Amino acid sequence: MTRRDFLTSTATAGLLAGHNASASAATPPNIILIYADDLGYGDVGCYGAQRVKTPNIDSLAKRGLRFTDVHTSAATCTPSRYSLLTGEYSFRMQGARVLPGDAPALIQPGRVTIASMLKDRGYRTSVIGKWHLGLGNGETFRRPATGHRLPSVYVENGRVRNLDPKDPIKVDYKGPLDDQPTGKTHPELLKLKPSHGHDMTIVNGISRIGYMSGGKAALWDDDNMADTLTDQAVSFINRNAKQQFFLYFATHDIHVPRSPHPRFSKETEMGRRGNVIAELDWCIGKLIDTLQKQGLLQNTLIVFSSDNGAVVDDGYQDEAVTKLGAHRPNGPLRGGKYSNFEGGTRVPFIVHWPARVKPGVSDALIGQLDLVRSFAELTGAKLPGGAAPDSENVLPALLGESKQGRQLLVEQANILSLREGNWKYISPSNGPKVQVNTNTEMGNDAAGQLYDLSKDLGETKNLASENPGKVKELAARLQSIRAAH
Repeated sequence: MTRRDFLTSTATAGLLAGHNASASAATPPNIILIYADDLGYGDVGCYGAQRVKTPNIDSLAKRGLRFTDVHTSAATCTPSRYSLLTGEYSFRMQGARVLPGDAPALIQPGRVTIASMLKDRGYRTSVIGKWHLGLGNGETFRRPATGHRLPSVYVENGRVRNLDPKDPIKVDYKGPLDDQPTGKTHPELLKLKPSHGHDMTIVNGISRIGYMSGGKAALWDDDNMADTLTDQAVSFINRNAKQQFFLYFATHDIHVPRSPHPRFSKETEMGRRGNVIAELDWCIGKLIDTLQKQGLLQNTLIVFSSDNGAVVDDGYQDEAVTKLGAHRPNGPLRGGKYSNFEGGTRVPFIVHWPARVKPGVSDALIGQLDLVRSFAELTGAKLPGGAAPDSENVLPALLGESKQGRQLLVEQANILSLREGNWKYISPSNGPKVQVNTNTEMGNDAAGQLYDLSKDLGETKNLASENPGKVKELAARLQSIRAAH
């Protein structure tokens, strides 16, 4: 990659508040999709966490429907977000992998997404928070990424927030810039030190991936990020209280760098990682309070989930490992973020809609990419041919009116896996790779792996040698799905 200056329309991780014009209101309810970052299956109280309190998330689960077998399409963030919004498995999209902060858009103009579909149904729409799917054509825009990738600025309606035109942003991922003010030669500036791979440029005392200069007035304040994004979400709800709206609220918590507001600095005994979970819960409480004050909570469909399983040490010395104690971020599941095991893609998932959804627990097998067709059914939207090719309408299961989800679901990490009911098949580790990540746990069985999750949720006993027929059957089905479309 060559070094390029960032224009005033440059994008990176943070606030992305693009608001679309609204048509006349048509079909209830309002919809809020809350997407946490790196929150594991066991990271919140209603899924078993005890060392961190999450009363607001737990309240959604108590008053709504808590799911135990819902999956992201992949064990990392960009692929999961792509599938969530488009209804297409990310392995079909070249480039749908975790990319540096200067990648072009994965979702091109004209591509049907949840937001565009709902906009056509008269919804006012907004995305606030982490995008991580790229912007523009690679020339005049750059990719909104994660908090530990540069540049550390917010983007609002296509423009870098608070950017001084006389101080343009420059970024590079291969080497320091000539006018770069700080770098790893200044360790005394660090308040959050890297454990691996995050030692290029220091911003706000936190070492980041990539090199950056300029944009000093536009730099975000990490400690206030949750407040900033939540304030934007609250403002959007208040402005649109009298019309239908769809809000995609993609929080930064609990992704690294974990830099909670000082008021959460002693919230838990788990250090920064536990404290940002508490901060995430606070954000959700603010949204709930706003809906209540506006009289909207009863008829607002809230979906809460995460983009992949949990990871503890993901690049910073933040005491996440040493202060973990008895907490199990992925609960009873094996693996976590980057892994082909269930801990990579099975995540918390709660549906809260008092007007229609009765409280309960569901074990229906559902993929997050199913939200596209399910929301289409809910709102009466008509999807054009070719849209959301892998999404299935599982609305009855989402509303608790049926226990039946989908029959087959692909899970992606470095290789592909397939769920069929309680059977879990993992492709041979020497098979074709679809995603390259670090810290990946795949096991070491070159013949593939087979687990019966009804008896072995932790995927401890590989049954492939005992069930060669089932392995062959699921391998063929996986290949058929992969070759489709």
